[in-house]
Amino acid sequence: MQAFTKHTGIVIPVDRVNVDTDAIIPKQFLKRIERTGFGQYLFFEWRWFENGEVNHDFEMNKDRYKGGSVLVSRANFGCGSSREHAPWAIQDYGFQVIIAPSFADIFYNNCFKNGILPIKLSEEQVEHFFQLTAANVGYQLSVNLETKTITDEHGLSISFDLDEHRRQFLLQGLDDIGLTLKHESKITAFEQKRLAEIVV
Repeated sequence: MQAFTKHTGIVIPVDRVNVDTDAIIPKQFLKRIERTGFGQYLFFEWRWFENGEVNHDFEMNKDRYKGGSVLVSRANFGCGSSREHAPWAIQDYGFQVIIAPSFADIFYNNCFKNGILPIKLSEEQVEHFFQLTAANVGYQLSVNLETKTITDEHGLSISFDLDEHRRQFLLQGLDDIGLTLKHESKITAFEQKRLAEIVV
């Protein structure tokens, strides 16, 4: 997993509460066994109409948000089923940061396991980002995980809280497997000792 230290990107607003995982990646696209390739189906039923035409009213389809990599949404983002495909789709599309007042617990945990930084801010702070994004075409945010700060080109600077254990996971580019492999030499020594005891 790639380490996360700093990121600057265009903000894409998804102004909805209770964005569930079935909206993030609909169930009909969960047949792939790889982690890649899901980005094209992100928010599929919001990005396209049933007849296949593009929904130009949905933010992600607007030219002003092209190439965005910071997602701002409302409360309880990632609710619904626990499918890990949801963060896979978000990351595969190109998002590296998600900002919302709150997240569903399982989705929140899955983000860290896949190298995505979910940031919890107050509803007032999130609303301010929606306003800034609407008022400034190509509005960008810079997120510094080392200092736990968010800044923009207009002088904004705010801090965010994050559990230190999770912060270190992202800073070091570790998932659960990577954390285990940091102790590979000890695991190998234990297995060799155990094997020798069995042979004796």
